Amino acid sequence: MPRKEKNLSQSVADDILAMITIDKKFVIGEKLPNENELSKQLGVSRTTLRESIRILVTHNILEIKRGKGTYVTNHEKLNGNFGLEEFSTIKMNVKDLYEMRLIFEPQTAYYAAKRATEKELARILYYGRLEEEKILNKLDRTETEQAFHKSIAKATHNEFMNKLMPILYKAIDKGVILSYENEMIICDTLSDHHMIMEFLEARDAEGAKTAMKLHILRAMRGLGISNE
Repeated sequence: MPRKEKNLSQSVADDILAMITIDKKFVIGEKLPNENELSKQLGVSRTTLRESIRILVTHNILEIKRGKGTYVTNHEKLNGNFGLEEFSTIKMNVKDLYEMRLIFEPQTAYYAAKRATEKELARILYYGRLEEEKILNKLDRTETEQAFHKSIAKATHNEFMNKLMPILYKAIDKGVILSYENEMIICDTLSDHHMIMEFLEARDAEGAKTAMKLHILRAMRGLGISNE
């Protein structure tokens, strides 16, 4: 079962943050829609929206410019550094990156199945299905696959896991690029992601964990990466 819902203003703040970091609806430096438009879009009152914005301002995610509006700030939570700059400068090979995924991502799927709110689960399923469409139509899926995995990480409600994701993206990006040349990996990705989504939707934590592990191991095998 998902964790108990947060109060409404905090939940809406999380929704706005996801719109920025996952959905990419608003980018750094961009002005948010006016209060009436955004409250209608989120289905909440203006009072709740104001409180949600105050929460994000407190965390330096948003900035209110008097007389101009509310803007997305250039903050470490949004630019991908997350205080891990030293790791970002380390040159890691594909094997190292995939081993990191193998260590962390099965457990993210486990906790996401247990803790995801209904909105978070809907976001995961949306990006999973969108990725399937892109693969079948032979379209670039890099950003969509990032969003799929990031949505799962966010649903763990574990702050460190979210901070680690920019590093894991290196493996995801590299794997997507390399898989374009390997039809078997693309077919495996379709079936694996479908299986992951089914377990997540069923709130089957052990199944989601196993499916994610299988997905990463098969990708490693397809790329000729040993897990020994």
